[in-house]
Amino acid sequence: MKTINYIYSLLSIVVIMAMGCEKDNFDAPTSMLTGRVVHQGQPLGLRSGGVQLELWQHGYDLFSKIPIHVDQDGSFSARLFDGNYKLVLLRGNGPWADNTDSLDVNLKGTASVDVPVDPYFIITNQSFQRNGNEITGTVTIQQVNTSRSLERVAIYLGQTLIVDQNNSAARAEVVSGAIADFNQPIELTVSIPASLADKGYLFARIGVKATGVAEYLYSQPQQITL
Repeated sequence: MKTINYIYSLLSIVVIMAMGCEKDNFDAPTSMLTGRVVHQGQPLGLRSGGVQLELWQHGYDLFSKIPIHVDQDGSFSARLFDGNYKLVLLRGNGPWADNTDSLDVNLKGTASVDVPVDPYFIITNQSFQRNGNEITGTVTIQQVNTSRSLERVAIYLGQTLIVDQNNSAARAEVVSGAIADFNQPIELTVSIPASLADKGYLFARIGVKATGVAEYLYSQPQQITL
């Protein structure tokens, strides 16, 4: 009896190892989907990893989403298997109005898609100037979707290209009540912190936030020589 039990145990181990090898031998996805989150054809500045898209594919037993994280320059990419997908916005995630429409993506080798959104505000005419130990940023804020009001505008300084509300060495902000007309140029000034003063350069960025929305919409980061 012990011999029979040993044989059964040995056979079980062989089966499990064979199943594991079969699973490991599945081909990895090789096709590439790339794209941008845009307004009027222009990519939007976002918090790095703060915005997520959802990719869905029908026709399989397990119907679940594939999360696609958007980079701070508005671009995204994912390595996938060929097939037909639905690309949708994650509700309540992003500095724009919700949109339940989906985009059809036919992936065969490569595919590139722009995802249009309806932002509450956009930033134009960005410029930065160093004055002694301070950085002054100037932007114009344009309201696109009027369903939410302006809450605040902020300037951020950082040591790396990744700079936003969660990644900064210094920041300053102006709340909406202190802005007489946000259609006119807005100036924000922030002191250069000691941690950046001796680095020789820093990165600056400006963000705008709508009321009731977690994510800011940003200008593209700009390097400033000290």
